[in-house]
Amino acid sequence: MNERDSEAVAAQLVAHGYSVAGSEATADVVLLNTCSVRDTAEQKALGKMQTMSAQLRRERPNVVLGFLGCMAQSRGQELLDQIPGLSLVLGTQKFHRAAGYLDDLRAGRRTKVCDTAEEERSEATIKEHLPAGMAGSKQAAAFVSIMQGCNQYCTFCIVPYTRGEERSRTVAEIVAEVEGLVAAGVKEVTLLGQIVTSYGRREIAAREGKSAFVQLLDAVHAVEGLERIRFTSPHPKGYGDDLVEAYGRLPKLCESAHIPAQSGSNRLLKLMHRGYTRERFVELVGKLRRAQPRIGLTTDLIVGFPGETDADFAETLALAREVEFDNAYLFKYSPRRDTPAAAMPDQVPETVKEARHAELLQMINEIGARKYAAYAGSRVQILVEGPSRRNAARFEGRTRCNKIVIIEGSERHRGHLLDVEIVRAGGFTLYGDPAIINLRAE
Repeated sequence: MNERDSEAVAAQLVAHGYSVAGSEATADVVLLNTCSVRDTAEQKALGKMQTMSAQLRRERPNVVLGFLGCMAQSRGQELLDQIPGLSLVLGTQKFHRAAGYLDDLRAGRRTKVCDTAEEERSEATIKEHLPAGMAGSKQAAAFVSIMQGCNQYCTFCIVPYTRGEERSRTVAEIVAEVEGLVAAGVKEVTLLGQIVTSYGRREIAAREGKSAFVQLLDAVHAVEGLERIRFTSPHPKGYGDDLVEAYGRLPKLCESAHIPAQSGSNRLLKLMHRGYTRERFVELVGKLRRAQPRIGLTTDLIVGFPGETDADFAETLALAREVEFDNAYLFKYSPRRDTPAAAMPDQVPETVKEARHAELLQMINEIGARKYAAYAGSRVQILVEGPSRRNAARFEGRTRCNKIVIIEGSERHRGHLLDVEIVRAGGFTLYGDPAIINLRAE
């Protein structure tokens, strides 16, 4: 989501006459888009800004430095007070104001700006995309923000306080954005929301047994030329039978789902204010696998939530073992100020968090290695997105069930759907035989 917000701000600045610099060393404006989900993310952003400020104030004192996003929203004016050389702090509903404020700062009409106020219809302002030519080639996949905010108020999470209440864009706005992306060569879109399955639930009435989100999926599915649809992140509560059924009904909806479980303990799920039980989660997984037997399932899991006992952690291990996720993002609980969990008793020591994280990670890795190895010898379809992030001499794409596949490709493959035979697996990555690649006609 932060990646999408950053791209939208960059696109708005480009449209305003700015250009994207090759690095911060040559930029006239450096903006850090921040996250507040974990303390480590905040500390990393603060450290980087303090380092840049100290260096650039000596070498290039006219450079404008700014913070955007969740940390900017939660800390506001204190950031300007604490960091010399910082000029701009923009909250989560103010990304579209960046260009105007930067003009004022660079022209000397303002010396510092802090804007974290709420703004009506801000959810409709995250819609611009950088031109594909800026990356040197066509864009294969794109993110589309469909809503802002969160009403769930999980006790460990700061997001409802930094991004505000849920606000959804209209179906027409979203479809128009997707149509524009497809016209520019995009083949796959990922619909984004803090809890994406909550889309439009207060604004759009259910129709013919379909929730607002499933109605949106139908509308996006109808866009001619679009090949694939993904969405993230949902909430287990948002998976009604209409959404499960959509996996078998809509050919463009990819067979993958990232469903945050957070814990396998019903006691902790209740303390987290998650709104479902372990049994409900397992039932949902069963429904999805019946609808799409080869569906790729990933999740989020937290270890060390306040009060987590050995028995609670054992329940999380058991859930991971039973469901056999393809992969999981594991987090050691990080207290966030002003959240209920930060004030809960029985905070878990860091040494215990570390040990539990390592044990759970080992299990996830073992399950993942076995599941990925089973792909050897199979044929899959991938959408080639561009050079591999680890080896620019190779190219990578994704299967419909969201597995990364590395091939010996070239720029001519970017943006194409390819049929690839998997020859081996390793480290949550699959490798395709270049001799078996077939470029599918567009």
